[in-house]
Amino acid sequence: MAEKDTNGPYRTFMFAPGNHARKVEKVFDVGADAVILDLEDAVATNEKIATRDLVVAALKLPRGPLGYVRVNAYDTEFCYGDAVAIVGPWIDGIVLPMVESADQLRSFDWLLRNLERDRGLPEGVIDLIPIIETGKGVAALPEIASCGTRVRRMAFGAGDYTLDMGMTWSLDEWELDQARARMVLESRVAGLEAPIDTVWVHIKDIENLERSAQRVKAMGFQGKMCIYPPQVEPVNATFTPTDEEVARAKRIVAAFDAAEKEGSASIQLDGYFIDYPIVYKAQQTLAVMETIRSQR
Repeated sequence: MAEKDTNGPYRTFMFAPGNHARKVEKVFDVGADAVILDLEDAVATNEKIATRDLVVAALKLPRGPLGYVRVNAYDTEFCYGDAVAIVGPWIDGIVLPMVESADQLRSFDWLLRNLERDRGLPEGVIDLIPIIETGKGVAALPEIASCGTRVRRMAFGAGDYTLDMGMTWSLDEWELDQARARMVLESRVAGLEAPIDTVWVHIKDIENLERSAQRVKAMGFQGKMCIYPPQVEPVNATFTPTDEEVARAKRIVAAFDAAEKEGSASIQLDGYFIDYPIVYKAQQTLAVMETIRSQR
């Protein structure tokens, strides 16, 4: 299944513990764009090795969403064995947590290339998403984002980040603004897709989840990781252009095209000044909607 298109935007990445058969069975039907079967935090140390075969078996079954696996961190005793066990035509991508340097990412990318080659897969076909979730990781973002690996997008992990930084993870999340802004900036500078935001841990608080999703969308993120099935629908909705936004974008593009043909590069529409940046944003909105429709 690694031949699936893993280019974004992807609005929702839904986690499930790899050793929980019932949750794994259900997770592919919750409406997420991608599923992440977990070998890391959600799996006890004494079950990590046995869980590898379980996630491979699950990924071999027919499914709609993209299938990813979160392996254990690069500097753990499990990371290498995780990769060796899970790489095959059944997997769309790997999520690598706790990335703190470009060297870690290059090394893991090298391992993936060799595994792909040995198993008859095209080199680079398996997507790789690093999670930035420590102060060192945020500080190293310029090097991590531009280190020349297969990475298309990065993800932000606030739980470990706030722990590492001695922060309190508040409901309004203002303490995450700096790291999130760095994620968006360095992704853009390196030519990557917009990043994926952290999970929302208050699983029953959908109202504040929506606020969080709206906030990071405005900051430039393309989607959000989820840990609870009812989170998927509101996050998908937040990162999907509304009918009104699509209609307005079409009107902007059409009106500006007509103005350009008459030699004008700025117009007024519905009381708003429209020039090239506004038009480009409208074109982006239409492109996002088209991608969502074509990939789902």
